[in-house]
Amino acid sequence: MVMGQVREGARIGTWVVGGIIGLAVLYVIGVFAFGGAGWITAPFRGEADKRENTVGSGEFRQTTYEQFFDLCEAVQNAEGTIQALQEERKAASETRATQIDQSITALKATRIESVNAYNSKAAQEHRAPFRDKDLPYRLDATAERTTCTN
Repeated sequence: MVMGQVREGARIGTWVVGGIIGLAVLYVIGVFAFGGAGWITAPFRGEADKRENTVGSGEFRQTTYEQFFDLCEAVQNAEGTIQALQEERKAASETRATQIDQSITALKATRIESVNAYNSKAAQEHRAPFRDKDLPYRLDATAERTTCTN
């Protein structure tokens, strides 16, 4: 009689465990069937959609490609203007020399901003592939002259 009770208890235990597993499976099926899968995978899909809308966009690629050239050109323009002002300063009056010094200081700051913007964009994983192969990987803020082609 004791052995029969043990078997009956085991049978009931098996049914309880099976029922719990069955309910869990039904719950998972329900979640996926009624949109739960969308909620669960939203972060992954959102990243893919975001990437496709930016990196996959032809307009983004073209704009990014041109930005690298524009930033490098801005650095070169500032350098050229600084050089022209330094030449002018040699023969300038004291008042004009003061103005030139202020302009040179402002242009150096602008140049550093452009170098930092270029380097920042070049370091961004989603922008770096669109930098032209002839452009430098990074620009040097301490260099006197910047070359925008290798």
